[in-house]
Formats: sequence, structure tokens, C-alpha cells
Amino acid sequence: MGQASRPNVIVILADDMGIGDVSSLNPKSAWKTPGIDRLAREGRTFTDAHSASGVCTPSRYTLLTGRYSWRGKLKSSVLHGYDPSLIEPGRLTVAGFLKQQGYATGMVGKWHLGVDWVRTGQKLEEVDFGQPFGGGPLSHGFDRFFGISASLDMPPFVYLSQDRSTTVPRDRVAASPGPKMWRAGLIGSDFRHEEVHPRFRREALAWIESRAQARAVDGTPFFLYLALASPHTPTVPTPEFVGRTQTNPYGDFVAQVDATVGDILNTLDALRISRDTLVVFTADNGCSPAANLGELRRFGHDPSAGFRGHKADLFEGGHRVPFLVRWPAEVPAGSTCSRLVGQLDLLATLADILGERLPGQAAEDSISFLPQLRRGDRAKVGRDSLVHHSNQGFFALRQGPWKLLFTPDSGGWSDPKPGSKEAALLPQLQLYHLGSDSAERTNRVADVPKVTRAMTREMNKIWVNGRSNAGRRQDFVQPADWPQAAPFRNP
Repeated sequence: MGQASRPNVIVILADDMGIGDVSSLNPKSAWKTPGIDRLAREGRTFTDAHSASGVCTPSRYTLLTGRYSWRGKLKSSVLHGYDPSLIEPGRLTVAGFLKQQGYATGMVGKWHLGVDWVRTGQKLEEVDFGQPFGGGPLSHGFDRFFGISASLDMPPFVYLSQDRSTTVPRDRVAASPGPKMWRAGLIGSDFRHEEVHPRFRREALAWIESRAQARAVDGTPFFLYLALASPHTPTVPTPEFVGRTQTNPYGDFVAQVDATVGDILNTLDALRISRDTLVVFTADNGCSPAANLGELRRFGHDPSAGFRGHKADLFEGGHRVPFLVRWPAEVPAGSTCSRLVGQLDLLATLADILGERLPGQAAEDSISFLPQLRRGDRAKVGRDSLVHHSNQGFFALRQGPWKLLFTPDSGGWSDPKPGSKEAALLPQLQLYHLGSDSAERTNRVADVPKVTRAMTREMNKIWVNGRSNAGRRQDFVQPADWPQAAPFRNP
């Protein structure tokens, strides 16, 4: 098997970045993103691509495992920096699969899937930081890890290298308000929030260079998962990017993310490995209100590019994300694909590229988009439906042009909010035809009851089978009291 059939793989995951923040995806963008736009120019842009959730942790679980996160322990919201590991022991991940195929596997950045700290007491901060932790990236298929345990605004504020912290934090930092928001907590002596993104950039570039040199000697391909902690809060662009977009700090932080993407592409060119390296750029969910959406609107910028809602929501702005893929050896340059894809499809796609079968009990919801990579909209097979999930744990189903929300509200943080007086007056289901109503303004649930019934049955099937791709039924964690699932559990 040649290098073209065993490509290096780099997945760059931005944190809380909307589809409208990429200028190639948003003609009305208030800024340019030349690094990411280069991926569009030299690869394929997926215009109907989605994270599995409107928030961080469940999206990351699903991307790495190819399994909807709500089938596991976490039914809503996110983890924090001291929470235990979420990925089940023995569950196959993208990194674990590629390691089995002889890849060197590395991760740089924000883990946010829990680690098993050695605890010295009952309180969250009672941790022995001098001891190695379990349940982190090294426990789930990665050879190398450098990063942080959760979001950049969540303590403990310590760097993690392999399976331990680089320092034992003894100081505390006070909570910070506004765009530079972070919570109060322990902080390491080598940790400064504004230095985290540059550090991740350096670590990622150094690892790429080292692995490229190693492949030239022994032929070992590599996988890098670069999980950026930006432009999520705290919004801390470094001085060279402050004022870059002439909008607000969020825009400048997006510019810094974009520059890092450009640096990675330039490094691949310098190392002469661009042709045989598959690069994916995407985001874990839509833009957060913490970006100061009102201020951005005054600059004429919409991070959701006209789609309704934002981070945390079931509306498109919560989970429709940038998804650009460059693989010069296989993927036509400057191409687009409007077919439905999800980040959870990465594992099945990589298995398809390598010509390998996944175990029946792994990647239960992953469907290969390799046909779409090669043939775009002309591909005869692909994903037919996709489940969306919100911060508060509510569900929606996408099928063809139709989208059915099993709740009367946003399911997240935008209006109408779950439990609000406004939501109480609305129909209990929402059905939108995205082909004619991409802004999700006209509820068609009363107009086409057959569509509503058919989609409810489909959601129940995905639920009952414990998987949404072909294979044996799989059990998953189903609490008896799960009101968010009530609308489709017994259609």
C-alpha cells in the first residue's frame, strides 16, 4: 500500500467558531480567513456539515468515537476540568484505529473528555498533580499528548504532557470577566492564558516536522488531532493579532486561528508532504454568544451566516460548522459538496480509505464520506439522516431537506429557551424544510403530518437499534426518566 493510500491525517478542530466566520463560506464576512480559504481553494468544502452537538464535550466524544455521545453517560451539557474520563475503556477511537494500522498518533490541545486524576480528598481541587492520571488521550489511542484538560476558561489551569501535569499548581487566579472570561481556580507557574494558543501552534508544528522526518526513514504515517482552545473564551489574541480584523477581540482571535491553519499548510509544503496529507478543518459547534454577537452585527458580521441560533442550540447555527478537506492526491481542488455529513463520520471514512473493516461494536453511528470526497454530489451512497443534540439534551433529526425538532424551543441558549413562557405557547414539535427555509422560520409540523410521523419512526429506529449504520443492535445507557427522549421513544 503506497503513501497515497495511507495518507498522513491532520484534523484541526476550532473551538466555538461559526460557519460564517470563514470568509469562503460567508460572502458577507467582516474579515478574511486566507489560511482556511486556502483549504477551500485546494480541496473540497462541505456546505451541509455538522457537529453532533451544540456544545464541546459531546461533539468531541462523537468525532473521536463515531458514536453519538448521548448513547454514553453524558446526556446533556459538558464536562469540566476535574471530571473523570468520559470515553469508555476499550472503546475504539480514531486514534486507536489508526494506531492499529501502524500510524503514529499525536494530539495537541483541548481534551475536554475528562481525565482520571489521583484524588487526595472529596473536593474537586484535591488532586495530586504530581501523579500520572488515567483516562486521557494516552488511554484512548494517542502516542503523544500535550494540552489542557478542558476549556481554556476552566480550571485547573495547567499544561498536561503525556499523562501528567507539567507543574504542580500552588497559586490561584481570580475569575476574569468580559471577553477575557475565565473561572477562578488553581494555575500552574508556567501557564498564561494568552500564551496557550501560541504554545499549541508550536507543539503541533514541531510534532508534524518530527513525524515527517521519521516517515522519510521508516515509512510510518502520522495522525495529528489539533484541538484548539480558541476562539472560545477567554478571548485573548496575542498582540500581533489585536486589531487585525478591525472588529472586536473575537474577530481577532479567529484571525489567529486562521493564521495557524495557514502555518500548518505552509509547513506541509516545506516538508514536501502536502500531496499525501489529508487535512480537515472544522469546529466543535457554532459561535458562542460570548463573542458579543450584537457588536459583531454592528460590524456587519454574522458568525452563523444567516442560519438561526448559535452555540448550544438545535437550530442550524448551533451545529452547522465549517468542514473543509484537502487531500491533493485524491480530492479535486476548489470543489464543493452539498451532501449531508457529520464529524462522527471521520472514523468510518478513514477505515474506508485504508480498506479496513471496523469492529461491529465500534463507530455505531459513523458512515463513510469517502465517496463524497472523491465524487462530491455525484456520489451514489452517503448519509441519509443525522441526529442533532443540544446543550440541554434535546434532540432533532435531519432527513433529506427536512429537520424535525422534538421540542418547541431552541433546545439551548437562544430564544425561545427551554422552559420559557414563550416556548410553552408553541407546538411541541418543529418541522422545517431547509431547502426552502434555511433560517427555520416556518414550522410545517401541521402541514405535513406524514413527514412528521415518518421522521419520528426513523428517530425511534435509530434509538432502539443503538446504532444508525448497518450492524447488530447495540445496547446503550438509557435512563428510565429521560424526558428529552419522550417524543420519539414510543411513536
